[in-house]
Amino acid sequence: MTSPLEIESVEASSAVESAPGATDKPEPKKHEGRSPGQLMWRRFKRDRTGVVSAVIVIVFFVVAALAPLIAKVYGKNPYTLYGQDNPDLLDMFNMPSGGNGGISSEFWFGIEPNLGRDVFTQLLYGMRTSLYTALIATVLMVAMGVVIGIVGGYFGGRVDYWLGRFTDFLLALPSQLFFVAAMPVITTVFVAPDRETPTYIRTLAIIGVMWFLGWMGLSRLLRAVTLTLRDREFVEAAKVAGASPWRIIRKELLPNLVTPILVQGTYLLPSTILNVAFLSYVGVGYVEPTPDWGRMFSIGSGIYEQDPIYMLFPGAAMVIFFVAFNLLGDSVRDAFDPKTGR
Repeated sequence: MTSPLEIESVEASSAVESAPGATDKPEPKKHEGRSPGQLMWRRFKRDRTGVVSAVIVIVFFVVAALAPLIAKVYGKNPYTLYGQDNPDLLDMFNMPSGGNGGISSEFWFGIEPNLGRDVFTQLLYGMRTSLYTALIATVLMVAMGVVIGIVGGYFGGRVDYWLGRFTDFLLALPSQLFFVAAMPVITTVFVAPDRETPTYIRTLAIIGVMWFLGWMGLSRLLRAVTLTLRDREFVEAAKVAGASPWRIIRKELLPNLVTPILVQGTYLLPSTILNVAFLSYVGVGYVEPTPDWGRMFSIGSGIYEQDPIYMLFPGAAMVIFFVAFNLLGDSVRDAFDPKTGR
């Protein structure tokens, strides 16, 4: 026969065993690992300057891409000579007859002197021309710099020597003078002198010249970094495992070169936009009637005393874009390498 004390002890022990959490130990928190990309994105989101700059840059590219749709909603286009169709828009000196460059509810940014085209749509299409021409050229330059830099740095020897001499030769060329001298020659090769050069030929020529003379700085940087990486343990381990040189470059070296590639790419694009605008400004890039940032500055430089407002909008747009993109490049660099933070 069981005593009352024994019954109470059994009930107490069963109550203790059934109590939630009485014997179970709290599970430790699991720490999830983050990839370098996730860490970079986390640091970048904390940088308000970088986020705002990224938003501004994205807005510029989106507006440039939607330029035809915006112009359709706006009801104007960059090619119609509104000042010629309506003589009241221009005075006897072919300057905008209204105040502030002809700004009105009908023409938001005014009209162009002499021809009387709409400045707002000229700016939209000019941004589209300059930004996307420079973007394609920058992608090609980055690809060329990555290939030449990594191949020369990894293989070394004669490969590195001849690639280095080829890079030195291109670096010795005066880029601005070469741009001006090469553009007419390239367009003449494909188009007869008595015929008008199509816009796509000019676009391909500009991209080709930029690509040919714009990759050397990135190549030099990646070559130097590759020289320091090719003797590291993980590369030697891949060689011992029998990995091919292409696999080592693709799987071992390239992931460790993402940071300099992205950072230099963000600095390279604004300079390429400036070069595209420079070619149009001196008359060997885009010409009439193709809208372009450089061509707008070329027109404005001749009439800034009579109509200073005309230069305001393309100038402000270019300054805002360049400042935002340079700040974005700094933020990307700091996100990848927090030791260099501002």
